[in-house]
Amino acid sequence: MAACVTSLRPALLRGAALVVIALAMAGCAAKSNLTTGSIARTSKPVGEMNATELRNAADSIGKAYEKNPRDPQTGMNYASVLRMNGRNDQALAVMQQVAISNPNNREVLAAYGKAQAAAGQLQQALDTILRAQTPDRPDWRLKSAEGAILDQLGRSGEARQRYREALDIQPNEPSVLSNLGMSYVLARDLKTAETYLRSAASQPGADSSVRQNLALAVGLQGRFQEAEAIARQELTAAQAEANVTYLRAMLTQQNAWKKLAANDSGNTN
Repeated sequence: MAACVTSLRPALLRGAALVVIALAMAGCAAKSNLTTGSIARTSKPVGEMNATELRNAADSIGKAYEKNPRDPQTGMNYASVLRMNGRNDQALAVMQQVAISNPNNREVLAAYGKAQAAAGQLQQALDTILRAQTPDRPDWRLKSAEGAILDQLGRSGEARQRYREALDIQPNEPSVLSNLGMSYVLARDLKTAETYLRSAASQPGADSSVRQNLALAVGLQGRFQEAEAIARQELTAAQAEANVTYLRAMLTQQNAWKKLAANDSGNTN
C-alpha cells in the first residue's frame, strides 16, 4: 500500500471526505497489475514501488504512450501511474485523449471517470461512469465507482445502495466491501465501518489497501497499537514504517481524527 499511501496524502490532508474517492477511484488494485511484459508495463507491481520507481515508471510508460496514444491499455496504465505520482491534471488529459479514440470502450470510460474524480471533477466523473454503465449488463466495478463519487457528493444513502448493488453482482468483493466501510468512516460511524472493513480484509482477494483502510478505522477509534499492527502487515520494513508514520500523523493532525473518533459514540448511521 506504500504507493497508494503516497498518492493519497494530498487528498487525506484535505479531509476525510476525499478518502473514498481516492481509494475507490484511483484503483490501487488495478494499478498493481502493471507487470513485466511490454514496454508499457513495469518491472514489478506498482503497489510495491517507492517514489523514485514510480517516477521512472511514469517516464517509461509515457514513452510508450507517445508512440501510440490511441492504445487504450497503454493510456490507462500511464494515467494510473501519473495519478500515483500526484499528477492528476496530466492523468485527466491523457484519459481525455484515450476516451476520444475509444468512445465505446467501457473500461476506458471507467478509467476516464476515475481520472475526472481524482482531478476533482465529481459531477463530470459521475456522468462518465453512468455513460459507461449498461442496464442490461451492469458492471460491479462501475457500480462501486459510482458509489464512491456519490459519497464524495454527500449522497451517502445512494452511494451505499450502489455498493450493495455491486455486491449483488460480485458477492464478497473486498474492494466494494472496503468502499462501503469507508462510506461509514465518512459518516463517523466507525464501528459499522470496522465491521465491513474486517469483512473486506478477510476475503481471499483483499489487497494491502483494504488492510490500510481497516487500520485507519481502528486507529480513529483510539486503538493505535492495533492499527499500527494492521498497517505493518505484508509490507517491507521501509513501506511499513512509511505507512505507520503517515498513519500516526494523520490520526493526530490538529486532533481532527481523534475528535472524529470521540464523536462516534452516539452515532447511529
